[in-house]
Amino acid sequence: MKYCIEAVCVFAQTMLVFLRTLFCISRKTPRCVTVKIAASSASLSPSFESNSVSCCMSDHYNPHFVSPYLFVSITGYLCFFRNFYVTEAKCDEGFDKDVIFRIIREERWDDFRIVRLFDSGLGSVSVERVYVELKREPRLVLKLFKWAERRNGFSHSTESFCIVIHILFCSLMYVDAHDLMKDLVSSNRVVPASDIFDMLWATRNVCVPGFGVFDTLFSVLVEVGKFEEATECFSKMKTFRVLPKARSCNSLLQRLTKSGKGNDSKMFFRNMVGAGITPSVFTYNIMIDYLCKEGDPKTAIILLSNMKKLGITPDTITYNSLIDGHGKIGQLDDSVRLYEEMKEFRVSPDVVTYNILINCFCKYDKLPRTFKFLQEMKENGLKPNVVTYSTFIDAFCKEGMMQEAIKFFIDMRRLGLTPNEYTYTSLVVANFEVGNVDEAVKLVKEMLEAGFSMNIVTYTALLDGFCEQGKMEEAEEVYRSMPKAEVTPNLTVYTALIHGYIKAKRIGDAMALWKEMKDKNIVADQMLCGTIIWGLCKQERLEEAIHILDEMKKCNVQANDVIYTTLIDAYFKAGKTKEALNLLEQMQELGIDLTIVTYGVLIDGLCKSGSVDIAIDHFGKMQEMGMSPNVVVYTALIDGLCKSKLVETAKKLFDEMGCKGMLPDKIAYTSLIDGYMKDGNVEEAFNFRNLMVEVGMELDLYTYTTLISGLSRWGQVKQARDLLDEMIMKGVSPDEVVYGCLIRKYCELGDMDEALELQSEMVKGNLIGGTSHFAVPLQQRTSCSVFLDKLYHRLTQFAGSATKCFDKINAANMYRATEREKEARRDIGEWQEHVRN
Repeated sequence: MKYCIEAVCVFAQTMLVFLRTLFCISRKTPRCVTVKIAASSASLSPSFESNSVSCCMSDHYNPHFVSPYLFVSITGYLCFFRNFYVTEAKCDEGFDKDVIFRIIREERWDDFRIVRLFDSGLGSVSVERVYVELKREPRLVLKLFKWAERRNGFSHSTESFCIVIHILFCSLMYVDAHDLMKDLVSSNRVVPASDIFDMLWATRNVCVPGFGVFDTLFSVLVEVGKFEEATECFSKMKTFRVLPKARSCNSLLQRLTKSGKGNDSKMFFRNMVGAGITPSVFTYNIMIDYLCKEGDPKTAIILLSNMKKLGITPDTITYNSLIDGHGKIGQLDDSVRLYEEMKEFRVSPDVVTYNILINCFCKYDKLPRTFKFLQEMKENGLKPNVVTYSTFIDAFCKEGMMQEAIKFFIDMRRLGLTPNEYTYTSLVVANFEVGNVDEAVKLVKEMLEAGFSMNIVTYTALLDGFCEQGKMEEAEEVYRSMPKAEVTPNLTVYTALIHGYIKAKRIGDAMALWKEMKDKNIVADQMLCGTIIWGLCKQERLEEAIHILDEMKKCNVQANDVIYTTLIDAYFKAGKTKEALNLLEQMQELGIDLTIVTYGVLIDGLCKSGSVDIAIDHFGKMQEMGMSPNVVVYTALIDGLCKSKLVETAKKLFDEMGCKGMLPDKIAYTSLIDGYMKDGNVEEAFNFRNLMVEVGMELDLYTYTTLISGLSRWGQVKQARDLLDEMIMKGVSPDEVVYGCLIRKYCELGDMDEALELQSEMVKGNLIGGTSHFAVPLQQRTSCSVFLDKLYHRLTQFAGSATKCFDKINAANMYRATEREKEARRDIGEWQEHVRN
């Protein structure tokens, strides 16, 4: 009968705890349930007089919380009566405490008196009673607990865990208590952390109350990564005034900041200080370091001030974080000020301090100042480490100072310092940039031999270097080796390889890699999309380029002015002026500012399409926006004006360039020369030619062609022929266009000797049969031109005859036929005689 009463009570309590958990009462309602259990040393039953139950409710009444409070009260009430009835059950005459002690010490786990504790329906209750009675023998309690845990079909209740944890903790067995708490928190049982707290609180008087056990619960929750539960636990601890230690709070703060939950860390820091927990220097260091890394050194300085007000002395770590935080955003003066303040407060700078200063000053191109820090470092008895040397080597490499980088590399090895992957990667990248491919590959091999694995940065450097040098086979080999090294290609790797394919004019391979990247769900950035669009535009695959632009919009990747300018330029070159202007309008609607490069492309495209007036309008708008045209813009407009026979307007722009201190390029000069030649103003054209020579500009093929074709057009053949000789003498090879101008003119004048001589030069230069790139006005065909055509026809016949003759010789050699050989030689003789005639 007694066991039945106890079973009913246990069942009722279990159901109520289940309901309370189901409705998440512990998370939603402030409550305080206390069940005190005190055991007599001579009896298994707790004394009724020493038991007390207390329930505390919030002063603010809320009708929605009546039911939850009722559950809490009844649960505590039944816990009280459960212990009462358990007390009555002690009358089992077969139960003896000393016997139980002896059985456990001797580990006689098959003894019927121990087995009975677990086989009855009250197994958990009976074991908890034994734990309480064995509290002065904590090691026996732990031994029994571990054995019971391994018993088939038996599971400890949360209350059992809490009782044993209290016993272990009060017996100074902190490691075992911590491990048991971790098992409880990490187990598969669906027990909210707040319910564990409630049960720990309810069973706190099993031994002399030790509130450190609640700190253990908090720290274990942090340790297993249950940050939300730890925060909730902190709220309960604050309510019950059993606050965790500052060290445990520091652990949560550090874990929150490292896991990217910065806002949560700030909120917890405020709650921690508000609860009355005094932050330590470590607490402030965690928060200051986080704020500095997030780019908020201003708030970090406020925390530094608070530290000083509280009498907490900042240490080296505090100042290192602040110096680094200011230095990384370019506030170098503040970094130096903090460094000087650090020394004033007698906080000794360490190697990390100097490395931070050296790195920040190198980052912002203040290399000379870094040598002073290096000198101070040595004067303070500190030895530069691998990071120090690697920082200098990287800075030298980025400045193109390869000799200094190699010197530091040799020095660090001489001092017994082993270069790391960062050191090697800096040197590899620098060697690729200056074209020392062999040296870069040698360094990679040395790095691998030294036992360092190539990381994603090194792989990217290798790929980018090979691609820049056009060594795509080597780049592909590096790319294929990445999965074997368990290095996953990232966006930077794909960008480098795709760019290499485009430079090598392998747009098909680039697009295949683009598809592979998308299949792996790697989202392209603005740079990669721009590279693909640029490559497609170079291949005149404009529809595909626009498709990439549409994909960017779907992925919320904003196209920039470079991408739009590339597309506009491609449309102009394809003769699609309307589409180019539509893109310009779209660009403006998106609020993307037109740059000087965009205007250059726009004005050049409009001029070449014959829309010079619109180009002039945009030239004016450009200046209205406060944007100064550069040489490219001026040259494009000058060329367009000259082609539209507005040479004097072009001349004014040319003079305007000189007034602004700009040096016109060859295209500007040649455009004006061409414009004046077409106007018949040969003298002015040669004035510009002489001006080019005076400023030290070499005439190129395009300039000579313009002059020679102009002179030929206006009948000044001798001067044109002299220019041809001049260009040949200066090493500029004439093309079929130059020869074509003079040959036509000589034919018109009937001077066939000169025409044939030039024709002969064309044959020697393999230029005959070429097509002209310049529109030469066609005159009415004369007898001379007819003769020239006949001459060309005869030469073609002779070439055909020669080919047949050589075919016969080859056949003769093959078959060794004497008659055929004689016939071939006879044909050759006739052909030579024909040529002489």
